[in-house]
Amino acid sequence: MAEIEKVAIARLDTGVPGLNMVLGGGLPEYSFNLLAGGPGGGKTTLGMQMLFANATPERPGLFFTVLGEPTLKLLRYEQQFSFFKPEVVGSAIRLLNLSDEVLQHDLGKVLDRIAREVEEVKPAFVVVDSFRTVVRTVPNTGKRAMQVEHFVQNLALQLTSWEVTSFLIGEYTDAESHNPLFTVADGVLWLSQDVDRNSVVRKLRVVKMRGQAPMPGLHTMRITGNGVQVFPRIPQRREETERPKSRRRLSTGITGMDEMMGGGIPAGDSVMLAGPTGSGKTTFGTHFLAAGARAGESNVVAVFEEYPDEYIRRAASFGLDLPALMDQGKLKVIYLRPLDLSVDETLQEIQDWVRQLSATRVLIDSLSGFEVALAPTFREDFRESLYRLVTALTATGVTVLMTDEVVESYSNLHFTSRTVSFLADDIIVQRYAELDGELRTVLAVVKMRGSRHSKDLRMYEITPSGAVFGDVLRDYRGILSGSPQLQRRIRRPAYPGLTHEEMIVLDTVIKLRGAAAGDVRARTGIASDPLERALERLVTLGYVTRSEENGMSVYRAVARIVDG
Repeated sequence: MAEIEKVAIARLDTGVPGLNMVLGGGLPEYSFNLLAGGPGGGKTTLGMQMLFANATPERPGLFFTVLGEPTLKLLRYEQQFSFFKPEVVGSAIRLLNLSDEVLQHDLGKVLDRIAREVEEVKPAFVVVDSFRTVVRTVPNTGKRAMQVEHFVQNLALQLTSWEVTSFLIGEYTDAESHNPLFTVADGVLWLSQDVDRNSVVRKLRVVKMRGQAPMPGLHTMRITGNGVQVFPRIPQRREETERPKSRRRLSTGITGMDEMMGGGIPAGDSVMLAGPTGSGKTTFGTHFLAAGARAGESNVVAVFEEYPDEYIRRAASFGLDLPALMDQGKLKVIYLRPLDLSVDETLQEIQDWVRQLSATRVLIDSLSGFEVALAPTFREDFRESLYRLVTALTATGVTVLMTDEVVESYSNLHFTSRTVSFLADDIIVQRYAELDGELRTVLAVVKMRGSRHSKDLRMYEITPSGAVFGDVLRDYRGILSGSPQLQRRIRRPAYPGLTHEEMIVLDTVIKLRGAAAGDVRARTGIASDPLERALERLVTLGYVTRSEENGMSVYRAVARIVDG
C-alpha cells in the first residue's frame, strides 16, 4: 500500500490578541467555521476583525449580511473599531446584502447568489452573518427541515470546494449545540455572556477545531475600542523567558526583615505577607520596591485598594520617588479595579509589563482587594486562577510579593484569609498584641521553602520614614493569643558598651559559630563599612576573635562569664 503523503495545513493569524494561542496556533486555512452563541456575544465583531486581519486585494474577502444587519448599519458600527480600515472596503473587502433573496423565502436563490459572488470575486475569505436569519425566513412547512438540511450541506460543500476560509455566524442556545451543522463544521467557536448579579462577563470556548489541539476551557473575552481581545486561561509558557532557580537573595529593604529571612528573599520565590488591617502590609511592599530600585532592578506593582496617585503620595513619604522610576522605565504601577475584572486579564497585564520592563520584582497589593475586584463568576475559581498567575511569574525568575488582609482571630491562628498559603514559598505573618497596655505589632517568618530562617517573634513599628524593627520578644509567652504575659526567665548575658547594631552582629556570629564578614552581612543586611567597624570594635572589646582561614578573616564569639 502506497504511503500517504502528509498534507501541511497553513495556519492564519486571526488578528485577535490571544485567540491564536487558544486555537492551538491560529486558524486553519480553508476551514469551514461556525461562530455561535446568543445575541450580544461579539460574533459579528469577531468575524469582521478576522476578515480585516487577513483580506488583501490579492486575497479578498466577502461579507454577506441579511435582513437583521443591512450593510450601511454594519459599516456605521464596525468602523468605530481601530481594526476597521475604510480604505480597503470595496477592494480587499466587499460587503454584500442578501435581503432580496431572503425575502423571496427561497434558500436555493440565497445559495445561488453566494455562489455567483464567490465565482466572480474568487475570495480567500467568506463570512455569512447571520446564517440563522436566513434559515428562519423559510416558511414552516413539512418540507422545512429537509430544505434547511439540504441548504446547509450544499453551502458547506461549496465553501469547502472553493478553497476559502469561511465563517457562518449564527445565534444558538446551549440546547441547540447538537445541530447537524456542528458536525459539518471544521471549527466551532462558542461566544457567551455570563451574568452574575450586576456583573456581565464575555467568554469564548473552542468547541471544535479539526487538525489541531485547541486550549480547553472558557476564556475571558473583552470588546474594547480595538475590537475583540481573548485572555487565555492557561498562560503562555515562553521558553526564552524561563529562568533557572537562582540562589541569589533579594533584600526586602528592611534590615531586620532580611535578618529574619536568612539574608533576604530567595530570588524567584513567591512571598505571602499576611496581616490585619493597619499592620503595615503596603509599607512593607513599598520597602520591597525601593530595595529593587536601589539595586537597579525594574518593578511592577498591581494596586487594587487605592488609586495610583494616592499610592504614589504614600510612597513619597517613605522617600521613594515612584514618578522618577516610572520615567526611567524602572517601574509600572498597574491600577486594576473594575468590578468585572478577570484573573486572566490581570495576568496578561502583569506579564506584558514584566516582559516590557524586564522586571524582576512584582508586588500584588492586595489579594483581598484583588478578589473583591473580580467579577463574581471568577471568585469561585480564585485559588486555581491565583495559582496560575503566581506560577507563570515565578517560572520566569520573577520574585512575587503578595499582601493579604487577615481578620484577627485569637482563638484560631490563620496565616491567610483563604486557603492559599500553599501558593507561597515564603510566608510572613503580622499580628497585633497588647504589651504593657499598648497595642503593638509583631511579626514572624512562618515558612521558607528550602531555606533556614529565624523562628523569633519580633516587634516592629510603622514610622513616617517606614518600617522599623524592634526587639525580639523573648520575655513573653502567649504572644499570638493577643494578650501576652511577662514571664520570669534567665536573662541572656548582657553586652555592656555595645550599640544595638553591634549586638545584632555579635548575635549573628554566635549563631553561625564562626563566619566571614560576607556571611554576617548576608544574614544581617548591614552594609559593608558599618559591618567592618562593628566587627573591629567587637574584636577590640574581646567579644570576638579573628583568625585567617583559607585566605579570609573568620570571626568567632568568645565565651564570657557574667556574674549574677
